[in-house]
This record gives sequence, C-alpha cells and structure tokens, in this order.
Amino acid sequence: MDSDFLTRALGQLKKIHLAMQKVIIQHARSRDLQELSNVSRHTDSDTIYAIDESCEEILLSYCHEWGRQECFILVAEGIGETGSIVFPNECNASDADFILIVDPIDGTRGIMYDKRSAWILSGIAPNHGKKTVLADIQLAIQTEVPLSKQYLADMLFAIKGRGCKAERLNLFNKEQYDFYPRPSQAKTLKHGFAMLTKFFPGRKQITAAIEEELLARLGLLEDQESTYVFDDQYISTGGQFYELAMGHDRFSGDFRAHLMSAPGLRGKPPGMAAHPYDLCTELVAREAGVIITDLSGNPLNAPLDVTSNVSWLAYANADLKKSIEPVLMDLLNEYHIL
Repeated sequence: MDSDFLTRALGQLKKIHLAMQKVIIQHARSRDLQELSNVSRHTDSDTIYAIDESCEEILLSYCHEWGRQECFILVAEGIGETGSIVFPNECNASDADFILIVDPIDGTRGIMYDKRSAWILSGIAPNHGKKTVLADIQLAIQTEVPLSKQYLADMLFAIKGRGCKAERLNLFNKEQYDFYPRPSQAKTLKHGFAMLTKFFPGRKQITAAIEEELLARLGLLEDQESTYVFDDQYISTGGQFYELAMGHDRFSGDFRAHLMSAPGLRGKPPGMAAHPYDLCTELVAREAGVIITDLSGNPLNAPLDVTSNVSWLAYANADLKKSIEPVLMDLLNEYHIL
C-alpha cells in the first residue's frame, strides 16, 4: 500500500472516529445506566448492548461515502450477515483494494456503566482474501471514548514502519496537542502493573495459578510483606494495548482462546475470547515499541474476521520479554495450555 493512500486513509479514519466518538458520548450521557446496559442482540462473537448500536449507523454512512472513491471490505462485529460488507455494493470482494476492520466500541461493559473509557478501533490491510491476517495491517488507529466526567480523550495511530503518534483532544474547547507514547523501559515487573486476562468467568483459577507461579519463579513473591506487582483488569483489548504503549503496564497476556480449546482442563471454559477486531490496533502498540506475539512467540496471524478466537502476549520491552517468556512458556506447557 503506497504512502499517499495510507496518509489519505488515516485522515479518513480520523474523521470517522471523531464522528463515532461524538455520537457514543451523546448517547451515553443522555440515557440512564439501565437503558445503556440492555442487551440488544447476541452474535456469534459477542453480546451486543444498546450502547453498541449508537454508532453503527455513523460507521456505515461514512463507509458508503468512502465507497464512492475506493472499493474495500468492511469487517465489523454485527455488520451484515457474515460480519462484512463490500463498498460500493457493485464491487466484488475479490476486487477490493483493502480490508477495513473495525471495533466500534471496544470496552462496552466499562463505558456503559461509566466506569472506564472505551475505544474505537480500526485497522487497514491490503486485501489478500481469506489469507489476510492481523500481521498484514499497515495502518491502525484507536480513539478514546471517555467517561462522562472526563474532558480529555486520546487518539493513537500508526502507519507501519513510521512509529506511533498520538493526539490529546480537549472535548470542551477542542484544543489539541500531540505526543508520542513510550512504553515502560523497566527491566523487571517489580513495582509495576502486569497481568493475565481473567475478567470473565471460565477457568479463571487456572489463569490465576499460572500468574501466581510466574511471579514466584521470577522471584517476585519472596518478601510476603511487600506488594511488588499490581493487577489491572481493563475489559478492553485496545485499552490494554494503550496501557502498554503509554508506559502504564509492563506485561499483559490473554490466552482465553487456548483455555476454550485445550482438552482435559478442569472447570467450565471461558464463554468468550479476544477476536481479530479486538486486536486490530496491535500495530499501534508495536510501533510504539511494545512486543506483541502469539503464544509461540510469532506475529499474530489470525484472519480478519469476527469469529476467530485469538490468544496474545505483550511485553513493554525486550528485557521483559527475555525474562518472562521462557518461564511463561514452561508454565503454559505444564498446565497443558499449549
């Protein structure tokens, strides 16, 4: 994908994200919590709440307009019968120039209760048909949907090979300033945030046991009177990547997909795992310097669809990866996750 297209597409996605952000904020602030948390419908990938539907019309409207200029495939949860639509209508999927994958609201459960920011996520990859995977994404952008009491919102974006940039917008006076996210450079997890995802029921005891044993083998549980490592369950994959890119977290991992499929594990499996649309902005964190891999240490290669279950690991820097990865791999094998 050439530089001119990626620059032009970034501008288009910024406009779409800001329009969606505005609608979601208005929707969230004009309705009570009970109404926002009503279940609208269920899909194969997730539960759709009332707040989720607030921005779908905006997304489709902008894509119809964009489709007058270029042929592309939109992949998004709850869109069409299969989670994808080709724009314009007369274009064949095989002729599309690129795939746009979107999560209109990542972190629905946090924002609908006004507990924590949600994120609008988008990624663009050249169209390689069904062979297109997360690692093919060349442009990604994530935009914060803040709480009702919050007046600042961040937007992070990256073009592959150009690094990560960010903008912080004052929602009241529209002032904006640029900044560059920087992951933690700490060499250990001591006195930092690090966690494995366990924010939904389902084999949480296995995840917690692996997490505890990981910290023990890293020598972080030797002093029982000190609290060395902190846990923060942010129910948003885009939010987790943001925390890593901003230097707030040092390590995160999510292997719910493997907990769902690994045979012989005790307990009821998780009912949900991360999907490609949840992970479509991992390029942003990587371009900031975060190291993100699958459970084998390879780039994420899940197809750009709405149903695949994906496990991932993320390290703020190479020193942390070097110390954590081999220990964690041993544990995942010992617990029969791999």
